[in-house]
Amino acid sequence: MTRLSRTFIAAAVVAASATAAIAQGGFDLMPGMAYVYSAGKTSTMAMAAGDANHRAMMRHATKVPNNTVFFMSNGQLYSTSGTLDPTGNFYRP
Repeated sequence: MTRLSRTFIAAAVVAASATAAIAQGGFDLMPGMAYVYSAGKTSTMAMAAGDANHRAMMRHATKVPNNTVFFMSNGQLYSTSGTLDPTGNFYRP
């Protein structure tokens, strides 16, 4: 097998893996990071360490229930309760 063939096969495997992860909603929210939505854009930043900062954030936090779907419409972020089937159709439980 030539080097070009091995490179092509490796690239195809990586692309297929990335596509499968995206299709499954494969993104991870990392501890210590904040994901902020404001003015139609999202940003990520490291949260300040310390118990006082954590308590201040938790004081106004609400837990996101299972089967919450987030989506964009007309530049606004929305959420609803339900599920999506593999084809992307929405269903209420």
